[in-house]
Order: sequence, then C-alpha cells, then structure tokens
Amino acid sequence: MAQNGAMTGSIAALLIASLLFVGSHFVLAAPPLRAVLVGRLGERPFLGLYSLVSIVLLVWMVLAWRDAPYVELWFAGAALRHSSLVVMPFAFILLAGGFLTPNPTALMQDKVLKGEAPAHGIVKITRHPAMWAIVLWALSHIAANGDLATVIFMAALLVLALVGMVRIDAKKRAAAPDAWAHFAAVTSRVPFMALAQGRTTMALSELGWWKVGVGLLLYTLFLAVHGWLFGVSPLPV
Repeated sequence: MAQNGAMTGSIAALLIASLLFVGSHFVLAAPPLRAVLVGRLGERPFLGLYSLVSIVLLVWMVLAWRDAPYVELWFAGAALRHSSLVVMPFAFILLAGGFLTPNPTALMQDKVLKGEAPAHGIVKITRHPAMWAIVLWALSHIAANGDLATVIFMAALLVLALVGMVRIDAKKRAAAPDAWAHFAAVTSRVPFMALAQGRTTMALSELGWWKVGVGLLLYTLFLAVHGWLFGVSPLPV
C-alpha cells in the first residue's frame, strides 16, 4: 500500500533508501574514513555508530519496500513462490553457525586468525557463512516474488554481501598477511570449494548439531513473525 510520505510510498524512495544503506556500509568501512572516526571516537563507539546507521537505514528500507507500489517483472508460479521455504532453512543454519563459530572474518575476532586451528566447523564450508546466508535469502526472495520493489531491496543486500566478502578478505589480508595466508589455504570464499579441492577436511560432527538446531529454531520463529514484519506470509494458503 503506497503512502504519500516522501520517505516511503514510491520506487524512488526505496531506491534511495537502498543506495544509502549499501553506500553507508562501504563509506564508513573505507579504511581512510574508518581510521579517522576510530581515532576520534574509539573502536567500540565507532562500531556503535556504524550499527546505528545500518539499523536506521535498514528499517527505512523495509518500510519503503512495504509501501512501494507493486510492479510485476515476472509471474512467480507456485514452485518459485514457495522456493524460499526450501532455501531459507539452509540460510538460517549458515547464519547461526556463522555467529556461533569462532571465525577470523567476523567482527572483533581477529585473534582467532592467529590460533593454531583458525578454521573449524562451518568455517571450513565457507569463511563467510553469514554473508552466504544473506545471498541465499536475497536470491530466493527475488525468485519467489518477481516484483520490482523486492528486486531492488534484495539486490541491495546481495551486493552488500558479495562485495562485503571481498572487502573483508582484503582487510584481513592486509592486517596480518602471514596468518591470513595460513587461514585462506584451508578455507574458501565460495562454499565447499576448499573441501572439494582437498585443501581441508571436515567431519559432520564439527558443525555442532546444537548450532543446526538453533538455526532451524530461528527459521521457525522467523516464519511466525514474517507476516507481521513484512506484511505477507510465505506459507502456502
């Protein structure tokens, strides 16, 4: 339902919110500006500011998406409409595993990079599990919805995740070249590549079944509040 406010109610408002959301991440995380802000504010206050800006812009994006006019780009049949129900459990497992497993690419976990075994569990599948969760979320919802507003919203998240992986790798490599080389040798940005190439091995037990359970629980809870958050239920009716 479109609104008359300039902040929402149009494709233009959603596009502006999306561009600012993505742009703020790239600008604030750029080494020159980040160094200046950290120097003046301190590390934790900077991270607080960064998080606040991200949350505000993300909320604007969600509201702008909800209020944007519907412009169909393709017809999503039943298979596409419900594809996210198949994909999203894996996305939530990646998300939970990413936050619950020590990972040198995660925020404020640089010390893990210098450990004897910096890659464990889901990090052996991909060193960016949370980012790939966002990629799966974005792609599955683009396919399932097929409208312009969803494409813009999810494309913003997709760009942020894909470019973010490259930027994080470059930042960590520059900060600790030797330690990063050891870590990168047994991990991969692309899921399962290090395993397929024989650069690492992993037993399924390393994933931690309780972490898989947390991911599936989060998925179930998210299904329950999806209609309230986004105004539409993903469940078949």
